[in-house]
Amino acid sequence: MDQVLASLERVVAELEAGDLPLETALQRFEDGVRLARRGTTLLDAVEQRVEVLLEGRDEVVPFPGAGEAEESDDDDENF
Repeated sequence: MDQVLASLERVVAELEAGDLPLETALQRFEDGVRLARRGTTLLDAVEQRVEVLLEGRDEVVPFPGAGEAEESDDDDENF
């Protein structure tokens, strides 16, 4: 996973620099999309393994970061 992330970061840096010819930039963008999809696949596999390991526990243990986007700012008003 670390290699995928490092490669993706290099692609992003190259594209952000804006020094690439159009055809090369397009190729690097396609590489980035493939890397991002690979990273997502790896993360999904890890999440499934964690869920299997936690299966059978009596308490719910949410996956870190899960549901953060769903929380509203209204909760902060109660404090």
